[in-house]
Amino acid sequence: MAEMSHQIIEKSKIIKAVLIALVVAAILLVTAILPAEYGLDPLGTGKAFGFGKLYVPDNGMGEESQMTVKKNNPVIKLEKAGSGPDVKRPAEADLPAPVQQYTHREDTVRVTIPAGKGIEYKIRMLKYGQLKYEWLTSKGDLYFDFHGEPKELKPSKNTYFDSYTIAYSNNMVGTFLSPFEGKHGWYFRNEEGKDILVTLRLKGEYELL
Repeated sequence: MAEMSHQIIEKSKIIKAVLIALVVAAILLVTAILPAEYGLDPLGTGKAFGFGKLYVPDNGMGEESQMTVKKNNPVIKLEKAGSGPDVKRPAEADLPAPVQQYTHREDTVRVTIPAGKGIEYKIRMLKYGQLKYEWLTSKGDLYFDFHGEPKELKPSKNTYFDSYTIAYSNNMVGTFLSPFEGKHGWYFRNEEGKDILVTLRLKGEYELL
């Protein structure tokens, strides 16, 4: 019976082959895979050979992706808060609180803010009335001014108001203690190209207007 001969590969040749494979893999990683899959092109080979055109950014709903595409809203200055110095605070704002507040209630209200426009939504509260609130948009940020206007026996031409919070946001939660009897609520302005729905939840001592 004839014996079969087996070729014996030297250990040095095996190591050399492995090293060559690793080098080739590293070159493919840097020149093709990183530009095409991750948008990284440290050597410029992705642009030179066209691999960079294969990269598609991830615009999913991940937190990091949302932070990347989120636009910068305009800076809001202190001067935007409340009435100007030429508007006198009415005496009614300093009247004492009533003995009894409005009956505690809960409501959910939905308000559509048209594209490029602003809308106010207000409730009536007595002095030291308490409120918990939450609002959330269907999409995108709104400019809002949470403010109040004291009830006046003889309303002046220039209405006095206090601003409690002014910001850009798509969601806000808070508690509120009314500093005077009057109308309190939100001015929402939609600077986007589509209508935005605001869902507002209220719990406290107030009346709907």
